[in-house]
Amino acid sequence: MKSTRIIYWITTIIIFLWMGLMPALTGHSEMAKEGIRHLGYPDYFGTVLVFFKVAGSLALVVPQVPYRLKEWAYAGLTFDIVWAMISHLAVDGAGLMAFSPLLVLAILLASYFSYHKLRKAKTAAPAFAS
Repeated sequence: MKSTRIIYWITTIIIFLWMGLMPALTGHSEMAKEGIRHLGYPDYFGTVLVFFKVAGSLALVVPQVPYRLKEWAYAGLTFDIVWAMISHLAVDGAGLMAFSPLLVLAILLASYFSYHKLRKAKTAAPAFAS
């Protein structure tokens, strides 16, 4: 169980840094805005993406967040990654930018599966009578 906990926290912190902290710090830069425009999205879409990326990644990192909200956060971040890949494929073709989101998706999936493994172990633990 200790290795699962380590995998969970390492992958979740990487997701928090990549999908939460980095967009929060750079999401309003001119380079980020140009990236959104390049893909054909309006400027306000970048602001919405940053908000939900930060909120979703925070939901994963904070232990007190309810299970159902974490599930929504995992789903939302997965949709974001998949649509990023589709957008880059549609605009730029099959290049590095189109397939690099798969690495982030693999890390997110490792976090997701280790979270469920820890949750299952926690609920399966026997209750001690006093």
